Amino acid sequence: MQTLERLLAIMARLRDPAGGCPWDLEQSFATIAPHTIEEAYEVDDAIRRGDLDALREELGDLLLQVVFHAQMARERGAFDFEAVAATLVDKLVRRHPHVFGDAEVRDAEEQTRLWEDLKARERADKSGASAAPSGLDGVALGLPALLRAQKLVRRAARAELDVEGVSPEAAWEADRAQRSAASLGALLFALARDAASRGVDAEVALREATARFEAEARKAEKRE
Repeated sequence: MQTLERLLAIMARLRDPAGGCPWDLEQSFATIAPHTIEEAYEVDDAIRRGDLDALREELGDLLLQVVFHAQMARERGAFDFEAVAATLVDKLVRRHPHVFGDAEVRDAEEQTRLWEDLKARERADKSGASAAPSGLDGVALGLPALLRAQKLVRRAARAELDVEGVSPEAAWEADRAQRSAASLGALLFALARDAASRGVDAEVALREATARFEAEARKAEKRE
């Protein structure tokens, strides 16, 4: 706990108008957000490479992002790191009634359904009585486009929404002559939807295909 307290004190010092770091003082939630996203991807990269030393360092960099945002919120009198942690503790207990309560789940799949149901109830509670909650709420705009498309498709299916779909083949043939950005977007979305219906993670599938392309490109590069 002493290390965490020292970390919070260092962040406060960096943001101190009297003698703090000029760069840190200029930052805002908006300017730090891209760094937060980048650090999350670097955590993912360390995991994919199986590099635990790098993972330790990258998790520290990701923690810095949380501390940075919490400090800026504290300066505004909105919340602090303690409130962030307390909110997380409450959420973990609330979303695991089979561990901290008397609910029962048979397997990970049933737990996933329970988790989604609990999240839906939370969204309904947050929306209040005056606004009808949507089953599509809570899918972050900042997600990669392919991942967000697939999440929305899954949400719509879970809510049993009757939304007309287009097959990847039809989307591609619809604008054969122009191959416009709109038709390509429709094709990408249709592929994401098709992947979701097959239980395939489109983001992972694209990553793997990209990795295969990269490996072949590197081989070709060495041949030249």
